[in-house]
Amino acid sequence: MTDNRATASQPAASRPTDPGAAEARPAASRPTDPDPAASRPAAAAATAPPARTVPPGSSPWQLARRELRRRPTVRVSLCVVLLFVLMAVGAPWLGALGGWSPNEFDKSAIDPYLAGQPLGSFGGIGSAHWLGVEPVTGRDLFARVVAGAQVSLLIAFAATAIVVAVGTAAGIAAGYFGGRVDAVLSRLMDLTMSFPSLIFMIAMLSVAKDVNRIVLMTAVIGLFGWPGVARVVRGQTLSLKHREYVDAARVAGAGSWRILTRDVLPGVAGPVIAYTTLLIPGMISTEAALSYLGVGVRPPTPSWGQMIAESVAYYETDPVYFVIPSVFLFLAVLAFTLLGDALRDILDPRGGRT
Repeated sequence: MTDNRATASQPAASRPTDPGAAEARPAASRPTDPDPAASRPAAAAATAPPARTVPPGSSPWQLARRELRRRPTVRVSLCVVLLFVLMAVGAPWLGALGGWSPNEFDKSAIDPYLAGQPLGSFGGIGSAHWLGVEPVTGRDLFARVVAGAQVSLLIAFAATAIVVAVGTAAGIAAGYFGGRVDAVLSRLMDLTMSFPSLIFMIAMLSVAKDVNRIVLMTAVIGLFGWPGVARVVRGQTLSLKHREYVDAARVAGAGSWRILTRDVLPGVAGPVIAYTTLLIPGMISTEAALSYLGVGVRPPTPSWGQMIAESVAYYETDPVYFVIPSVFLFLAVLAFTLLGDALRDILDPRGGRT
């Protein structure tokens, strides 16, 4: 009786059962469904795209070069930019290859009975004149477009060099020294940016008669373009001048010139290069606009803007004369713009997002 009562008084959970029930009990006590939160990281890791591995020890320029090679649009724009640069450098030889100089008249290529319209279809395009001829004068369009590329890119590159040199020097000085130097240079930037630069360019180029127009246009365009670069460089310098390596160089006794050239300037080189590439298409457009308005380079010196201005009178009777310099100007500006956007995204990602 005692054993039966003790057995009856035991809890139901502690009573011995058959082996099948004993094995079923641990299985029932284990969780049947896995935790969704626990399985989510594994699923995300399985579906996430593989991260690109960066080789150790890669410099920013190597990363930029690798990134540029990865983008097909950048490769195409870089090829177009190099083509225009080679065209500008080899303009005399390319013109001689076509058999005509930019200012040489070919009266046999125009019809004197049709107000000097080019003979043949598509503006006189043929084996003698690869891109046709100008109406009335008969000058070879290929030779003039190539020579115009030399003039336009020369002015754009020279003006950009002035803008970058002056803007970088002013921005580094304002950001590093601060105080009164920063106040004076910042007010000068504001004054220059608020000045009606286009009106001043037109007035100055109209008044200056007996001067070299290419030199004058380069100087005038560069005079009003530096504040944009200076503002970018000033902001970068303000973020760099309190870095640990700059403070270490200052404590070690390095002078301001050494710190600016060895520590600060390399830190702002990336954004400056990206901004420089974006400046060039603006300079090309500015030169073309001034030449279109008649205050740029003087005839017979060819320029894309000047050719477009002259072709407006013939766009109905000879549309090829209007299309060819316009296409060259469009391609040059587009190629430099795409290349500059890519360089800005790579070398100055924060500036590209803002």
